[in-house]
Amino acid sequence: MNIDLLTILPEILKGPFEQSIVKRAIEKGIVNLTIHDIRKYSMNKHKTVDDYAFGGGAGMVMEIGPIDNLISKLKSEKEYDEIIYLTPDGEKYNQKMANQLSTKNNIILLCGHYKGVDQRVRDHLITKELSVGDYVLTGGELAAAIVVDTIIRLIPGVLSDETSALTDSFQDNLLAPPVYTRPANYKGWKVPDVLLSGKHDEIETWRMNQSVKRTKKLRPDLLKRSGDKK
Repeated sequence: MNIDLLTILPEILKGPFEQSIVKRAIEKGIVNLTIHDIRKYSMNKHKTVDDYAFGGGAGMVMEIGPIDNLISKLKSEKEYDEIIYLTPDGEKYNQKMANQLSTKNNIILLCGHYKGVDQRVRDHLITKELSVGDYVLTGGELAAAIVVDTIIRLIPGVLSDETSALTDSFQDNLLAPPVYTRPANYKGWKVPDVLLSGKHDEIETWRMNQSVKRTKKLRPDLLKRSGDKK
């Protein structure tokens, strides 16, 4: 998979991708991650990428020219499955979308700033708009890092145990069940007996029941979304 990140602050994005699972995926060649500085594609000598909004109002707007120049260059080199703009008013990002995006070959992620991008970018250059939550970040870089992380961990060969991602929260619209490790008894706080029984069918039944119970308590909206009326 190839992921191209478009930003005016490339330094912000370097840290999250130089650690842990994402770093290993890049080193293995499973993912090719490239960070592009939008300022390099500015059309003026000062390399500015923003200007005042037509009609007035507070805040600056990212210009269409530098973004179009960069996206056009990338599209001349390969065909992209999605060109995604990270924005607070985009479609709410979820695990289902992460699953879908993990099957793509080439993706562009555009990080917004200021009051956002010129609307013509959204009208003519973008294929999908995503939001990581109902709040506003200083820029789209942190949102892009979230999307990249959620995608990469689902790609075969990235996790040492490929079944691990399949049991994460939000797969099948359920939260993950409680998990425990050694010691089995700590300060009198004991691990449920069923997990120590070695009876795999009973363990799986317990885990499913716990997932449903936890989801009902913490995120009942997920059960309604899946049509589960329990």
